[in-house]
Amino acid sequence: MSQSLQFIDTHVHLHLTQFDADRETIIEHAHTAGVQRMVEIGYDLVSSRAAVQLAEQHTELYAVVGIQPHYAAEADASWLAEIQHLAQHPKVVAIGEIGLDYYHDRAPHERQEQLFREQIALARELNLPVVIHSRDAQEDTIRILRDAACNQPGIMHSFSGDWAYAEACLEVGFYLSFSGPVTFSKATALHHVAQHAPLDRILTETDSPYLSPHPFRGKRNEPARVRLVTERIAKLRAMTVADVADTVWQNASTIFRLTD
Repeated sequence: MSQSLQFIDTHVHLHLTQFDADRETIIEHAHTAGVQRMVEIGYDLVSSRAAVQLAEQHTELYAVVGIQPHYAAEADASWLAEIQHLAQHPKVVAIGEIGLDYYHDRAPHERQEQLFREQIALARELNLPVVIHSRDAQEDTIRILRDAACNQPGIMHSFSGDWAYAEACLEVGFYLSFSGPVTFSKATALHHVAQHAPLDRILTETDSPYLSPHPFRGKRNEPARVRLVTERIAKLRAMTVADVADTVWQNASTIFRLTD
C-alpha cells in the first residue's frame, strides 16, 4: 500500500498509562503507517487536561474535552466550568466524549441525561461538534439528540448498532465512526451499516488502547491500526483503500474544521 495515503484516527486515548513506556514510539509508528492526524479524547477532567497537553506537544494531535456519563454523579458546575475553559484552546476541536452509558450504569440515568444535555448546550454555545458515547442506551440517546442536538454537528463514537439505529443517527445529522469491531467476521449487522451509510458520513477510529481490530483482537490497540479499519470498510463497499481514506480524511476535516 502506498505510503502517500493519509489516514486519520478520530478517537484515541494515548494519555493512558498503557502507553507510558512507549508513547512516542506509538506515535511514530502511526506516522510510518500513514496516520497523519489523531484526535485525543477526554472523558473527565484529568483526561481532558491531558488531551490538551498532548495536542500542544504534537502538531498532528488534536484534542476533545468533556465528561463521560460514568462521572455524571460527581461532575458538578466546577467540572463544566473547566471543560468550558479547556475548550477555548485552539487545538480543541469538539466536546466529548459525552452521552449515556446504561451498561456500566455508574450514575443515575436522570443525572446522565442532565450532564449530557448541559454539554450539548455548551458545545452549541462554543460552536463545536460533539462526540457521543452511547452504550445500551440507544433509545434515550436518540431522544435527547433529536431534542437537543438536531442540526448540530456530531459523531457517534465507535458505532456498534444496527441499520435502524444508524438511520436514526444519520437523520439527526451525525457521522458514524467505525472502529475495530467492523473487522470482526461475525459483526454482520455492523458490516451492513458500513456498506450502506452515506460516504460523506463515515469516519474511522481505533479507540486505542481498546477495541483492537482483527487479527490483533484482545491486544493493546494503537492508532496505526486504523488502516485495518479503513481496509475493511473498503472491502465491504468494493472501493479502493485510497478512496475510503481520502473520503474519511475530508469528512474528519469538515466536522473538526481542520485545515491542511
